[in-house]
Amino acid sequence: MALLASEPLGYLRLGLNIDHVATVRNARGSTYPDPTRAALLAQAAGADGITAHLREDRRHITDSDIDALMANIGLPLNFEMAATDEMQKIALRHTPHAVCIVPEKREELTTEGGLDLARDENRIADFIAPLREAGCRVSIFLASDQRQIESAARIGAPVVELHVGPYCDAHHEGDFAKSDVEFEKLKSMAQLAYELGLEVHAGHGITYDTVKPIAALPEIMELNIGHFLIGEAIFSGLDSAIRRMRGLMDEARREAIGVTVA
Repeated sequence: MALLASEPLGYLRLGLNIDHVATVRNARGSTYPDPTRAALLAQAAGADGITAHLREDRRHITDSDIDALMANIGLPLNFEMAATDEMQKIALRHTPHAVCIVPEKREELTTEGGLDLARDENRIADFIAPLREAGCRVSIFLASDQRQIESAARIGAPVVELHVGPYCDAHHEGDFAKSDVEFEKLKSMAQLAYELGLEVHAGHGITYDTVKPIAALPEIMELNIGHFLIGEAIFSGLDSAIRRMRGLMDEARREAIGVTVA
């Protein structure tokens, strides 16, 4: 179960995004590899949740994948979705453990930035109300930006997921001056979100090389990682990739705040 922002800081949850298992499957129009099988392997390897993004164009995860995940996995499902009527109806039909509201453009390769919540505050507030009433934990995917985080607090979104792509991308490109700036923004906005009573998650672009500084931020309660782990699984297997990431997260958390991680 999700910890509330008022509860003690400690264990850091790992959510596996299985979208790109479906990307590989759909490249050949076959029935394999099966995203639900990946989710079950992730559960055995120590993941705490599964994330799946049902896009308008169904480029990777499909409606039948959501049906299968809801029916077969024992982990909480985090249903990533755009703020559209179609996706709201699907979420309300399934009532997954969590929904994460993300921006979506048909022409993008992947989610390119956080939702501009500050510009669309009233509509998103109305949009998430029935999801919350249905019992879904609602998260908003946001940039590390004060205006956006304050908007999330105003509309009563219980969770924000901070887009850590700018930090991770700068690090991998070797622009360490930029990555330092982006990390400081991430750190200060995680603190702000926590102080405003929001549960803080992070995701997008996290690898073995970038996970530990993020995991060491005590306000962050969950990391959602997909593309890197699915790619790494080609070389080491999904079980090994998840266990290594889990180990790095636990090590960083122990070093940062001195907790015992089960």
